[in-house]
Amino acid sequence: MSHGATASDRALTCGVDEAGRGPLAGPVYAAAVILDRKRRITGLADSKVLSPQQREELALEIRERAIGWSVASASVEEIDAINILQASLLAMRRAIEQLAMTPDRVLVDGVHRPQVAFPVRAVVDGDARIKAISAASILAKVSRDAEMVALHRLHPQYGFDRHKGYSTAGHLSALRVHGVSVVHRRTFEPVRVLLVKGDS
Repeated sequence: MSHGATASDRALTCGVDEAGRGPLAGPVYAAAVILDRKRRITGLADSKVLSPQQREELALEIRERAIGWSVASASVEEIDAINILQASLLAMRRAIEQLAMTPDRVLVDGVHRPQVAFPVRAVVDGDARIKAISAASILAKVSRDAEMVALHRLHPQYGFDRHKGYSTAGHLSALRVHGVSVVHRRTFEPVRVLLVKGDS
């Protein structure tokens, strides 16, 4: 009986997750990661349960040790044009298609699947259950947070470096004082309400 690697052992599994569906500002990001079974990364978990420092350290390891990884985004304009769910799926598709190699299968966190030319399965709580999806959630989150810090330098009055665009009391207060910026999602309720008030 052979103990060699089976085809399923050699299959390239790509984990995919997004970051930034909920915020009122900034793009939505997605990452695709194919982990190397021979180069294990300890500590992988859903990015939401990790500290910013843990995410940064794991992101470095993922970039160094993964067989392949890719990060992509969909813009605020795309979010407003096609809605946040479709924009999230678009970012996922871009991340998968940018990979340097072809995955045998794609596992996506959640219940929705992007349209790609590979077998795709949606996994509820995948970011907590499947290491490749955990890795993707970390890369997506770290990349989006860095983008929001960069946007903070352009629009410091909103405090993007602190809340990353989420609907905090401080963010809502800044929106009321300073109005809606070019990086705010105009179709999201608190932003849309302010725009309607401004027009009235």
